Amino acid sequence: MGVSVMMNPAIQSQRCPAFHLPRLPSSGCFKVSMASTLHSPSKVAVKKPFSPPREIPFQVKHSMPEEKIEMFKSLEPWAERNILPLLKPVESCWQPQDFLPNPASEGFDDQVEELRQRAKELPDDYFVVLVGDMITEEALPTYQTMINTLDGVRDETGASTTPWGIWTRAWTAEENRHGDLLNKYLYLSGRVDMRQIEKTIQYLIGTGMNPKTENNPYLGFIFTSFQERATFISHGNTARHAKEHGNLKLAQLCGMIASDEKRHETAYTKIVEKLFEVDPDGTIQALADMMQKKISMPAHLMYDGRNENLFDHFSAVAQRLQVYTAKDYADILEFLVGRWKVADLTTGLTGEGRKAQDYVCGLATRIRRIQERAEGRAKEAGTARISWIFDKEVKL
Repeated sequence: MGVSVMMNPAIQSQRCPAFHLPRLPSSGCFKVSMASTLHSPSKVAVKKPFSPPREIPFQVKHSMPEEKIEMFKSLEPWAERNILPLLKPVESCWQPQDFLPNPASEGFDDQVEELRQRAKELPDDYFVVLVGDMITEEALPTYQTMINTLDGVRDETGASTTPWGIWTRAWTAEENRHGDLLNKYLYLSGRVDMRQIEKTIQYLIGTGMNPKTENNPYLGFIFTSFQERATFISHGNTARHAKEHGNLKLAQLCGMIASDEKRHETAYTKIVEKLFEVDPDGTIQALADMMQKKISMPAHLMYDGRNENLFDHFSAVAQRLQVYTAKDYADILEFLVGRWKVADLTTGLTGEGRKAQDYVCGLATRIRRIQERAEGRAKEAGTARISWIFDKEVKL
């Protein structure tokens, strides 16, 4: 879904990857615009056998110099020692069934009824956010595809024995449990329109995503570092809300997903930390490039067949409920800049690298300042009908 999250030109160059830049109050300097990727009604389009509802007209490809590919191959022994141990053996992993009614149990009907009664106590806007998070997780095929576009680290065969290939497949397998768990919970809850949700998932996977990572693993691993921390925060906050409403089972399952995201964040941030060690200039310029383009949610192209502003509405509800906010976006940037000791880089930087360092180190403060001004000018939020909850109206 063609959502491009626009920032004030003072801190913008275009757009970026990972989770998403949350929507700020209306009248603010942050703006979500979808016009650029919608089919234009004024043009006569050539009929195609199939075409996604959102199309990305221009995409940069293979921006990393070819000689850097060898550097990533040389890092394979390091990745085997430092990244693969962050995966959990399958037999040690939780599975969705650990948190759901047991269909083989004689008490299955009673367990489902208890789940449904607990779900009745949750407000509609909470389900908008929980569904949006689930749909984001269910678009996992797109994310594995994206990582396998990255030069030097892709799984070349589908069963590659390189550490990069092993990591990508096993990471995907761990992430796959998240969407499975949330999907089954929502199905059993009876609170949501599963057909509309399933349509949204199909549209989203068919459309893909536009992280602007350019087949470049520098950009790709910065993207995933930001995105994993953002999803850790989002799932952690849905767990907190569920607990506040007395739904401890739901809080537990959201918390388990958040803990996976945190471990995956550790892996991707370790990779970028290593890139800063071996190529500080290239890595700081890549970080500045991603932040200028801005990090957007992987599901930013979501569409349900009706609502062309669905992502905007989901983001607005998440912002209002404090599940994922503009403040979180700035906090994640500040966290990563500290984690990678960006301000402490003193050697190995070109003039362009030092400019990138200055830009990145000052960006979180500038984002917060813009957010504060936007909140001061904010208008009363509107409402929207969301198909996932049977077209009920929620406040944005």
